[in-house]
Amino acid sequence: MADLMSNDITRQRERPIPAILQSLIVAAGERVARLHREQPAPRSNQVVGASARRSLLAALTKRTPAIIAEIKKASPSKGIFRDDFDPIKLATSYASGGAAAISVVTEPEYFQGDPGWLAEIRSAVTLPILRKDFIIDAIQVSESAALGADAILLIARILNDSQLTEFKTAADGAGLEVLFEIHDEEDLRKILPLRPQLIGINARNLDDFTVDTNLFRVLVPMFPSGTIAVAESGLDTPTQIQDLSTVGFQGFLIGETLIRSHDPARMLRQLRGAK
Repeated sequence: MADLMSNDITRQRERPIPAILQSLIVAAGERVARLHREQPAPRSNQVVGASARRSLLAALTKRTPAIIAEIKKASPSKGIFRDDFDPIKLATSYASGGAAAISVVTEPEYFQGDPGWLAEIRSAVTLPILRKDFIIDAIQVSESAALGADAILLIARILNDSQLTEFKTAADGAGLEVLFEIHDEEDLRKILPLRPQLIGINARNLDDFTVDTNLFRVLVPMFPSGTIAVAESGLDTPTQIQDLSTVGFQGFLIGETLIRSHDPARMLRQLRGAK
């Protein structure tokens, strides 16, 4: 851990951003520009008070294994996941299957998501809601709070040190928890000064969307003591979840396997090892 906290943190090089990821960031920038033109934050009548937030952190510590079940309509690499996609139906199915929390991918251009799903899903279930999107501006943090999210995802790969600090501070002020997403050791270095409580390792490389589940075992030993570790992407069997539980993971973010299943609740129970 000492090596990760060395002065190299202050001398990080800027990594080039590949075309796919750059397109996602540009699209996010266009949405941010619209949000700024619509000040104050849109749909502010749906703001949930900080005291009413549902804790993702607490949810991941209450059950083992704790699955964050994802609602995602499509992806740039695989297209639409199911023809009868219904976010509310999926959310209630996940709740009945024993999910600890629900992740909602709201990115509209490439993942065909909708930020409006956050409020609708919050009304349908009592689980914590994680908003997954490409957050590149503090106004998106305010928007997430206004729409009913309980937590947000901050992707270390696309944010610099000052942005990570700014958005974490904004989230704290809005009563939102933060799941920091990393893919490599350099990402981890960037977030450590913020003393993260929740860190997700995304096995999917956002540069080309390839998946390497070996990263889970490589990176989790580097986490600070007391951190809740979440495995993201490439998970589709109970054995994987059981094995990763033994090396320090408490949370498992699973999307495609559940979304494509004809019975998501049953699939979720199988992944949890429940009868």
